[in-house]
Amino acid sequence: MTTSRARAGSRARTGTGEWALTAELDAFEERAGELLRSEPTLNTVALTVTARMRVSGWAADGARFGVWAGPGGRADGYFFWTPPHFLYVGLPGPEEGGAQAAGALLDALAGLPVDGVNGTEEATAALADAWRSRHPGGRAERRMRQRLFRLGDLTPPDPLPEGRPRIAGASDRALLADWHLDFEADAHTSDPETRARAEAWADDRIGYGGVTLWEDAAGTPVSMAGVSRRSAGTVRVAPVYTPPPLRGRGYAGAVTAEVSRVELAAGVEEVLLFTDRANATSNALYQRLGYRPVRDFAVWEFMV
Repeated sequence: MTTSRARAGSRARTGTGEWALTAELDAFEERAGELLRSEPTLNTVALTVTARMRVSGWAADGARFGVWAGPGGRADGYFFWTPPHFLYVGLPGPEEGGAQAAGALLDALAGLPVDGVNGTEEATAALADAWRSRHPGGRAERRMRQRLFRLGDLTPPDPLPEGRPRIAGASDRALLADWHLDFEADAHTSDPETRARAEAWADDRIGYGGVTLWEDAAGTPVSMAGVSRRSAGTVRVAPVYTPPPLRGRGYAGAVTAEVSRVELAAGVEEVLLFTDRANATSNALYQRLGYRPVRDFAVWEFMV
């Protein structure tokens, strides 16, 4: 469903700024590209999602984008929305008009089913506050607290578990789709993955060598670590998954260290990953490997 406020090329203005909305990836990148590249670490999700869309056409149908132009017309914020996933926002800070931008964004998307938001802790909280003010009978709940990490000095596990890494290929398609579905279920995401989307994800990753498997001594895959496409000198490790019966044996640490090593050797400037702050085990593991915290993020769900 589309309203006149949300059509490609539409605008929504407040006294402090203006949202320019579009359904065109090219128009979004033209307006937001400099802002995204100015802080590629914090904008890793936007950079990697748009890189995937440009190469594979993923989520191109129905996607929406917007850029918040603050004083002087400078791009100070952005959003992208690839249903059924939640809205993703990058907003100015509280002192730079973040609350005003959040409210104006909901006004610009009025009539559309904005049922959640993802982004930095501050940006998502601002949007949740704005949503509550427009839905006094509704509920806004923080579903997940995340933390963005950046790799410092890589410290591989010592000793490594038995086995070896290898890049996943076409023969691993079904396994990757299965594990992707299992990972999403473990993560309790609000947008359940379908088999078709999981297979499309596997095809995309196989196409650029974006998943590494750890095989045990018998050659059986026991864990995987994916990496996003490289963008603006950065790459993001995701997902990392080991089936429950095989956890606690060092496989996740080994395969994460391997993909991190490969990306550093390829000249990537920043190797990043997100963790669920509630998962103490994974947070401790990544810090042992050399990852250091950068910023807190959150996922909120809105229910009318």
